[in-house]
Amino acid sequence: MIHSDKHRLRLLVALSLAGTLLTMLVILVGAWTRLVDAGLGCPDWPGCYGRLLVPDSEHAALRHPDVPLDPFKAWVEMGHRYVASFLGLLVIGTLLLGWPLRRREGYPWKVSVALLIVILIQGAFGAFTVTLKLWPQVVTLHLLGGLSVLMLFFWLHLRIRRSAKGVLVPPRKSGPLWLLAGAALVLQLALGGWVTSNYAGIACQGFPTCNTQWWPDMDLSEGFHLTQTVGPNYLHGQLHADARTAIHVVHRLGALLLGVVLLALWWRYRRQSEVVGALSMVVLLYLLQAGLGVANVLLWLPLWLALLHTAGAVLLCLGLGWAWWRYRYMPERSHAVQALDGKALYVQAR
Repeated sequence: MIHSDKHRLRLLVALSLAGTLLTMLVILVGAWTRLVDAGLGCPDWPGCYGRLLVPDSEHAALRHPDVPLDPFKAWVEMGHRYVASFLGLLVIGTLLLGWPLRRREGYPWKVSVALLIVILIQGAFGAFTVTLKLWPQVVTLHLLGGLSVLMLFFWLHLRIRRSAKGVLVPPRKSGPLWLLAGAALVLQLALGGWVTSNYAGIACQGFPTCNTQWWPDMDLSEGFHLTQTVGPNYLHGQLHADARTAIHVVHRLGALLLGVVLLALWWRYRRQSEVVGALSMVVLLYLLQAGLGVANVLLWLPLWLALLHTAGAVLLCLGLGWAWWRYRYMPERSHAVQALDGKALYVQAR
């Protein structure tokens, strides 16, 4: 039984790592789908013009005569759905494989269940993205849902890898600065999703000013009106220029806030060797991401650079998650851990 459990844990380590990497791919494919305006390449869900494969133009015209078929956009959209569906199967496989270990001490069974719940919700958001015609609220939540799946898979991988080594470390409590950093990152990710779902990426021309002004004309109430009408086609957006400018400027301010919080977090733990390296990486990733954001504005949002900006957000999430993991589970002085026959013995360091 012990050998069987060890083999199962090794498989789960590999499977959870594959899930993390595949989730990154799904997020980037989703971003590419949006950036090439293929989000409504198929007007229905889960199929495309009623079929699981992209049909010919004749069938599409009979099924949805009001939506002409664009084969390229339809295949891009269906490609995203295929990859996302495979990710869902991977989540189910991870859950089933871990079922016999659910009562094992230290095995993250609750994380596995949470991952299944979140990806089911994410699938529903995928459907609503199409049926509600790219309604910005749903598009933004769909992005946050994808990042939530990513972080849950990553956390699951770290926890299972720890369990496979037979080492259990009582986690340290997270201080308020860690919670503030997480909240600032989530806020900035939500603002980034709001920018892209309302097509406000180049609402500001120039940097650091916006349209040659430090504080341009903005319509904050309309830009952040969260009860927009459901029904219009939101491809290319529905907001006027001042509302999009407001969204863009607030996103810039959110980036500034995030930078201040991350620097404060690094400064607070700069003398703790178990976490300072990870936090230094997070600060560097933030600077890279900020640079990509500026470049997107100055170069008018080229496709490849916009994809890199999305990839930067993904890496920033993983970086902060890794730093938080090291802080909670790899304390340098607070505990010494000895693994004996798969059981963890905690010894308080003197």
